[in-house]
Order: sequence, then C-alpha cells, then structure tokens
Amino acid sequence: MTIRERLRLLRETGYLARVIWGSGPFLVLSSLLLHVLRAGFPFLLLWIPKLILDAVITLSRTSGHSLATIWRLLALEMALAFVNDLLGRLNNLCDSLLGDRFTNRLNMALMHHAAQLDLQSFEDPAFYDKLARAREQTGAKLAIFISALTLFQDMVTIAVLSVGLAVFSTWLIGLLLIAVIPSLFGEGRLRTLAYSILYRMTPERRLLDYLRFLGASAQTVKEVKIFGLNSHLESIYADVSDQIDKENAKVSTRRAAFGSLLSVVSIGSYYAGYVRLILLAVAGAISIGTFTFLTGSFNRCRQCVDRVTENLNGLSENIMLLKDLFDFFKLEPVLRSPVAPRPIPSVVRRGLEFRNVSFSYPGMEAPVLRHVSFRLAPTETVALVGQNGAGKTTIVKLATRLYDPTAGEILLDGVDIREYKLEDLRRVIGVIFQDFVQYDMTVRENIGFGDVGNLCDAERVESAARASGAAEFIDKFPQRYSQLIGQRFDGGKGLSGGQWQKIALARAYMRKASLIILDEPTASLDAQAEYETFRHFTALSGGRMAILISHRFSTVRMANRILVLADGQLQEQGTHEELVALAGRYAELFELQAAGYR
Repeated sequence: MTIRERLRLLRETGYLARVIWGSGPFLVLSSLLLHVLRAGFPFLLLWIPKLILDAVITLSRTSGHSLATIWRLLALEMALAFVNDLLGRLNNLCDSLLGDRFTNRLNMALMHHAAQLDLQSFEDPAFYDKLARAREQTGAKLAIFISALTLFQDMVTIAVLSVGLAVFSTWLIGLLLIAVIPSLFGEGRLRTLAYSILYRMTPERRLLDYLRFLGASAQTVKEVKIFGLNSHLESIYADVSDQIDKENAKVSTRRAAFGSLLSVVSIGSYYAGYVRLILLAVAGAISIGTFTFLTGSFNRCRQCVDRVTENLNGLSENIMLLKDLFDFFKLEPVLRSPVAPRPIPSVVRRGLEFRNVSFSYPGMEAPVLRHVSFRLAPTETVALVGQNGAGKTTIVKLATRLYDPTAGEILLDGVDIREYKLEDLRRVIGVIFQDFVQYDMTVRENIGFGDVGNLCDAERVESAARASGAAEFIDKFPQRYSQLIGQRFDGGKGLSGGQWQKIALARAYMRKASLIILDEPTASLDAQAEYETFRHFTALSGGRMAILISHRFSTVRMANRILVLADGQLQEQGTHEELVALAGRYAELFELQAAGYR
C-alpha cells in the first residue's frame, strides 16, 4: 500500500471516529486529557532527582546545611510518582472501558450492515473473505485511536526532554535522529509485507475456521465419528496451517534479522552519547546531577522515540486493516426499496402472479427458470412439484424478493413487487425453508421470531405452538415457553428433528401473513406426520395464499392446484386427478413413488 493510499484511508476515518466518540464521549475526553497530563511527568521525574543528587553532593562537601530541602524534594518526587502511577491506571481503565464499548459497537455495526446486504452476497466466497477481514482484529481499529493518543503523548514528552537536552548538548538530538530514522522506514516496509500475507491468506484462514467447526461441532460429530473423518480433517488442517506458518515464518525471520541490524544502530548511538557525557562529567564540565539527568533524558527520549516509531508503524499497519473495514462498509445491496413505495395491500384481492419470469443466479450462464408464468388466487393453495434443481426454491426466493427476476415480473395485486417497500413485502409473507434455523434460545424466542414485534404476546406464541403441534411437548418442559432449547448452552433442552420442525412451523404461524410458504420443512417427519401437518396447515391457511413444496405426493394432492416444474419450465398444472389423467410428467413421478409403497 502506497503512502498516498494510506493518506486516503486516513481521510476516510471519519466514520470510525464517530463510532469511537459514540462509544463514550466522557471516556474519549478523559483518555485524551490523561495522555496530555502524563506527557510532562518524565521530565519532572528526571529533573527532581537531578536536584536531589546535586543537593546531596553539595551537602556532603560542606557542613552546617539542613536536609530540609532534600526531604522536600524527595516528598515532591514521591508525590509525583504516585500521581503518575494513578494517572496511568486511570488511563488504562478508560482505554479498557472504551475498548470494550467500541468493540461491541463496531461488531453491532458490522452485523447491521451485513443484514442490509442481499442474499447473493452471502452466496459469494469473496464476500466472506471481506467479512472475515473486517471482523478480524476488531480491537486494532480502536488501537488507531489509542496509538494516536500515545503517539501524541510521547511526542510531547520528547519535545519537553529535548529542550533539556538541547540546553546542555545539542548534538544529543542528532544522535537520537541517527538512532531512529532507519528503523522508522525499515519496520514500516516489513509491516506492509506482513499485511500483504494476511490479506492473501484470508481464504486459507477461513478454511482453518471451517475445519475447526467440522472437527468439533455438535452438527458434525456423528458423521465425523462414523466415517472416521477426524484424521483426514486433521491432515488437511496441518497442511493448510503449515502453508500459513511458512509464509509467516519468512516475514518473521526477515523482521527479526532486520530488527537486529537496526538495534545495533540504535544502541550504538545511545552509548556514543553515554561515553560523551561520561567524559564531560569526568572533566567537571557538568555536575553529577546534570549527568544523571542528561543520561536519563537521553535514554527516555530514545525509548519514547522507539515507541513513536513503533506506534507510527503500528498506526500504518492498522490503517491498512482499516481498508478491510471500509471495503466491507462500501458493499451495497443490489435490491432496494423504491424511493416512493406503493402501500402494501392489507387484503390481497387479485393474488400473486409470475408473468414470463426467467432467472439466472449471478455468475451462472444457464437459467434456473425460463419464461415461467402462473397465478395464485387470494385463497388458493398451490403445490410445486419437480426434481431437485427444477427451480422450486428459486420461485420462493423470487416471491420473497431475495432475488429479482432476470426477466419478466412478479405481481402482487397487479403491482410489481419491486414497487413495494422491501420490509413491507416480507412482512406479509411467512416462509419456512427446509434448512430452517434452530436458534439456541428459548422456546418463546424460537417461535416469536416469526413476528418479532409480537414476541412478548404470550397468547399469540402459544396459539402458534398449538397450531403446529409443538405445544404437545412444550407443555412438558419444566419452564414451558421460557425453556432454553438446543445444546449449545447450559440448561438447554435437546430436541428431535421432528420437534424442531414443529417449532419452525409455529414460527410461520406467528405471522399473520397474506402468503405462507412451506419449502420442504417437514423432510424429517415420517409420511403420516407430514400428511397430518400439511392437512392442518391447509385448514389454518384458509383465506390466505399458500405455496407448498414437498416430494411426497400424498401431501401435494391436498393443494388446490399443482405446478409441475422441469428444466426450469412450468410443464404441467392442475389438480392431482387432472394431472394423473393427463398421463404426463406428474403421472410418471406419482407412479414411481406409489410403486415404492406397493
């Protein structure tokens, strides 16, 4: 990254500054004030010992002088040391509290922005690389602020001490510059190299995270044990981690070797000054107290300059990490609500219509849907039938506007759904997918998330549970709807696959939706249980539009109409009896499934 690019990133830190300020204005101002106050203490804690030492030497050479001055100076030094320690502890406390608040606030900002992005972003590996880099080293973002304050503090300290050095010996300042300039540029170059490796190896580090998940997760443990995958996963992990370690080792070795060379220059410059001061003290040109002050000031200046160099390089490195954060926040959703959205109908009168809809997923040339047209009446239940990959779930994604059609339009009550506000459209649609989420939270939350605005409506939550059949086992829990479910946390109640699906169905029933979609959420239920579930569902969805997706024909035949998809096209539609009589694709699939039960 060039210096110009880093300066550009610095200009973009306004957002980060607002996040830091919003994390705690009082803590920010307190930290700033404490850093300023602490900047002058090194000079005082070096100058007062000089006065004490000179006073002691003077007193030792003469008689009749009182020790009162020495005791006063010693008391003052002790008080300053105590205050300096107290300010340092307060400074660390402020920075620690600010760091916790900032990290939480920034993580919330990342969560919020991620939630605004489209589904297609989450299906793109490059997106996950950006998200991983944005999440990593969140504390480094605050380190920019802390490093800047520490840098300012050290520079003030250097300025104050340099005045004292310049009064006695200006050439000491030159030695300081000789000590630090090489390391300033050398370390900066190596940090840039280290960041380039961090950036380039992001996919490999994400793979390591995934392998850790596979090797130690409740979701995968059964297959890992049964198939004996652990050794294979460990082998992959070892290979990838070795690859990362080798790259890191190269940079670490170069930094260690180069750093050693630079330290020779730094230490050599310090001791050259030390020798010169010894000669001045021996010659009587400076007092012992002055000698102590100058050597202490020179050493403290060198330490401060080293920290300034380190902070400048660290600031440079953290600025490079800022690029990852800003790149993530620059991602924009493709799907947006219109500037002047149409009001969503409270009662659907004309239904939902797919009009000549075609769709291809980003990065894929072959269309998943081709010129699909059908209409769903306001009180009609339609079943989608077809082999895997026929486009059934894609229709659901388009109807819920997780994607927009490549061609054609989707109408709700005669209006293109792109003319409605996204949030309003999704609020009138209830969907349960086959891969529904199992929240390791309470029963009430698992169900209430279907309509989070009514999460605290106990009657509505319990009604949804009764509708899905989940109330039957929920009532047996010790804490009923306050029971924690899932096994991630202590006290969680483990559920069977069928029980989880009834919880998910209850989540769909929570929403008083105009359109309810069930995309194979009952795959873990046996045929009888699925039949009863869908029969109950069709009764509950009366007066509303409904779309069912299932591979079991005993279930789909309950729909008012069945749409048969093949190769992305709508090949047949009608009732179960009409399609069987047609002796087409549906009849063929039905006969194949029926033969398995004979």
